[in-house]
Amino acid sequence: MRGAEDLTSIGVDFVDPEVEASARAVLAAVEDELRTCVTSADPMVTEAARHLVEAGGKRFRPLLVALGAQFGDATAPMVVPAAVVMELTHLATLYHDDVMDEAPVRRGVRSANSRWTNSVAILVGDYLFARAADLAADLGPDAVRLQARTFARLVHGQIAETVGPRDGEPVAHYLDVLAEKTGSLIATSARFGGMFGGATPEQTEALARYGEKMGIAFQLSDDLLDIASESEQSGKTPGTDLREGVPTLPVLYALASDDTDPAAARLREILAAGPVTDDDLHAEALVLLRESAAMKRARETVRSYAEEARERLAPLPANPTRAALESLCDFIADRTG
Repeated sequence: MRGAEDLTSIGVDFVDPEVEASARAVLAAVEDELRTCVTSADPMVTEAARHLVEAGGKRFRPLLVALGAQFGDATAPMVVPAAVVMELTHLATLYHDDVMDEAPVRRGVRSANSRWTNSVAILVGDYLFARAADLAADLGPDAVRLQARTFARLVHGQIAETVGPRDGEPVAHYLDVLAEKTGSLIATSARFGGMFGGATPEQTEALARYGEKMGIAFQLSDDLLDIASESEQSGKTPGTDLREGVPTLPVLYALASDDTDPAAARLREILAAGPVTDDDLHAEALVLLRESAAMKRARETVRSYAEEARERLAPLPANPTRAALESLCDFIADRTG
């Protein structure tokens, strides 16, 4: 069951085996349905559309659908289709992201754009969006509207990231981008779980608010792992964002600092030049970032978002499913040290 073999690697601590079994059952059904719904009459389209499905992934969004549904009935017939809609939407964005980033690798395999060209990757992403919309139509008009609005937020965030902060404050702009690009889809995933599992409106709203904060915290922690990890724990070579000139939160904090300490001043000097492609400078910048006040401040920001996510769970009953969601907050707060 690719993508659901080790749920604890995502950060979920299941204190109740029934909750875990239920989540695994949903994710197993999602895997089967993903392969079925991306199948096309054209074998090449099928192969390209299944490319990232077969590569696996955390299946974080379907997991939140599965857990959200447990506040009602996780076996309700629309829970699995709702989870598939969320994962298809996410996968479609990855095809487009790889074209924009000119990424050669995704999830340990050649990216679709490097294997089939940018044009094919864009069109396959469009195809997956269309399949997600088709499935959402079976969930009813509210689901269609939510999926469309979520997609609009996601695209808005991508545009904002592409054009940059303009006259805005860079850190605030960056956090807004994460809310739009990542938080929106994870929030809707948790909302779909509550909606289609039959949770109360108050519980469903709490799940969505949790998902938004959790999405931001999760993406921020991935960004910090790109700096802090000595291995490919984040799914890419450590320091990739630094080498490509991607301004993640620790870099933005470092650039905004007026610290006169020689190490902080040297770090600002290296970062201000743009992408750090020289191997020696890259190694130096990584060491300086890992030991910087900017990195400490970024970790505190991750913790604050994780705690905000936990607070959003207050309207939910104190049961093993809520405990599983709370364990994600602990995992996110602790995974970057």
